[in-house]
Amino acid sequence: MSQNKDNLLDVLRTIFRWKKPIIYLCLAAGLIAAVVVMLVPVYYQATTVFFVASPDQSKPELIFGNTQLEPEIYGNESDIDRLLTIAEGNELVEYLIDTFQLYQHYDIDTANVKAPYYIKLKFFDLYEVQKTKRDAIQLSVEDKDRKLAREITRAAREKINVIAQQLVKASQEKKIRTYEASIRSKEELLRSIGDSLINLRTEYGIFNTLAQSEILTSELTSAEGKLAFTRARLNELKGFSNTQRDTLSKLQSQVAGLEKQVESLSSKLELFNTGVAEVDIYTSQYKEATQALSEEQEKLKQYRATFNANIPALILVEEAELPIIKSRPRRTLIVLACVAIAFFFGVIGVLLFDNYRDVNWREVYHGR
Repeated sequence: MSQNKDNLLDVLRTIFRWKKPIIYLCLAAGLIAAVVVMLVPVYYQATTVFFVASPDQSKPELIFGNTQLEPEIYGNESDIDRLLTIAEGNELVEYLIDTFQLYQHYDIDTANVKAPYYIKLKFFDLYEVQKTKRDAIQLSVEDKDRKLAREITRAAREKINVIAQQLVKASQEKKIRTYEASIRSKEELLRSIGDSLINLRTEYGIFNTLAQSEILTSELTSAEGKLAFTRARLNELKGFSNTQRDTLSKLQSQVAGLEKQVESLSSKLELFNTGVAEVDIYTSQYKEATQALSEEQEKLKQYRATFNANIPALILVEEAELPIIKSRPRRTLIVLACVAIAFFFGVIGVLLFDNYRDVNWREVYHGR
């Protein structure tokens, strides 16, 4: 312990013996750092914060209450990752570069074949987007011009919203095209079933299966009853010798007419029974096709309404304001850091120099 204490005291003695050169070195480092940082340009940072909206807000099934599920307001981790991907994608970056003419602003020669690489390298050095611990997205842009920093930040957020909306609308448009094709197919099927049903109704004389079945059966039963009654009366009157010939002729005419009526009704009923099953099948198919077509037309209306609506993909929490305080450089910290580094290496230097000053470096160099 005594030896360690002596070693530490030797170190302190050496440092205090060389304190003036160390102080001069620190002062020189501080002065040079102060001059240099005064030449470094000042940057201002504008920041906007927003949450990701859930895609449920753009689903017609949830918007129009076609399901028992309640739409979510805020997006999940996958939705956040999707928006972060958009925020770092080429479409957004190229849009900002073109909109704000950043090649000229960053003084990058567009004739250089590597200009696209340099502009993106410079842009991402000043652009930052990240998820906060509260699952919001924070987007920041630095620039020497504080107004430009604010405008780029706002434009970036709005473009992210537009791109995210376009992705959702692209999916909705595909769905709309699918419904339109399905509706056209169902309309053609409906016309085909309708034409077949018209032909069957004309062929079999069927227009209302339930009503016609009851009417034909009732009329046939009534006609057969009248025919039986008239025949019985005719046969009864034939047994009487005093029956007038005109009466018999009239009853015979009535029997003949009723027989033709029964025959006609029987034919109609037979024809009706022959085609009623097929007509019922086509009628049922027509109703089902009509209902399915109506449902898809309603869904198509809902998707078109949702497609045409402006449903935001993000929920703004904090608008990008005009920055007042510079974000960098932190001149005081830089100067203090340079002074601390100079002090550290100065101390190391004097300790090494003092410890090895008696060494013959020529002999060490020649390996003696």
